[in-house]
Amino acid sequence: MATATQRRTTIRQDAINLPNLLTMLRIVMIPGVLWLMADGSPKANFWAAILYIFTAITDFLDGWLARRMGLISVLGKFLDPLADKLLVMATLVFMAYLGRLPLLGVVAVIVMVGRELSITALRTIAMSEGVVMAAGQGGKDKTALQMVAILLLIVFHRYEVDFFFFRVWVDLAEVGLAILYLSVFFAITSAGEYIALFVEAVEAKERRLAEEDALAAKDV
Repeated sequence: MATATQRRTTIRQDAINLPNLLTMLRIVMIPGVLWLMADGSPKANFWAAILYIFTAITDFLDGWLARRMGLISVLGKFLDPLADKLLVMATLVFMAYLGRLPLLGVVAVIVMVGRELSITALRTIAMSEGVVMAAGQGGKDKTALQMVAILLLIVFHRYEVDFFFFRVWVDLAEVGLAILYLSVFFAITSAGEYIALFVEAVEAKERRLAEEDALAAKDV
């Protein structure tokens, strides 16, 4: 008996299933986050952060629903990482445009954008060679740090934090920058992991093909 994950579906059907609709909603909400950030007021930044948090929730929810409902699809595998990269890159580049990042922060954004484009190209080449490159732990750590850093940079302003016995002023922009710089370290090291994985996988495929050719030659 066929299970839900075994049913054949069309691209049109995949596009209107709940997990993929949530993913597309996440993409649609990106301009809203940028529009609120452009206002620059504490109130607008607060609501931009709330909308950003909502996009992060949909990121978790669409993957969970896809696995729970047996709706994992090729379209979903394409849209989900695309939505994540669009959200991260769009907010970081827009922050640089707004002048919220110092020169070192702008350099960090350039490094991360270059890293994402390079790894995406590498994955595309790997797929064309029939090689699957799963996300490593370094890449996951990088993404988590980026999401937290971006949230703090969206809020941006200094706030007074009450610890009952004493109060301190916390500059969320400075904390966000520190986490962003840390994420650059993981971006670079995880990129090295992807390159090593790609080389290893391609070499393994070439050895396998060479062994198959040798066996075929013996049979002849």
